[in-house]
Amino acid sequence: MFNFDDASKKSKEAMDGMLKSYSEVAKGFQAIATETGDYSKKSFQEMTSFMEALAATRSVEAAYELQTSYIKSAYEGFVAEAMKMSDMYADLARSVYKPYEVPVAKSTAVATANAA
Repeated sequence: MFNFDDASKKSKEAMDGMLKSYSEVAKGFQAIATETGDYSKKSFQEMTSFMEALAATRSVEAAYELQTSYIKSAYEGFVAEAMKMSDMYADLARSVYKPYEVPVAKSTAVATANAA
């Protein structure tokens, strides 16, 4: 027989898990957006400094050396930021999945037991 109390309890648990998951998603995307903004600002400032220094150079050799140095530091900064963002997205995915980990494991165990 259908038990309304159990159904209500399960529904509340599911809703709480979903709201917690949405909260984690919002926090994760907020952190990612903040990091993206900070990196953009830093990158723009570095480019501005580079352009000012490049405009002040008086020889081709100095301009070449300055440009090479800037490109190398910009590339290294980009790779470091990409790795950081990748880690942030992976952490977000883990935190979103966490509330569903136990129910999915239970469902998988039941399905596996029934298939055998």
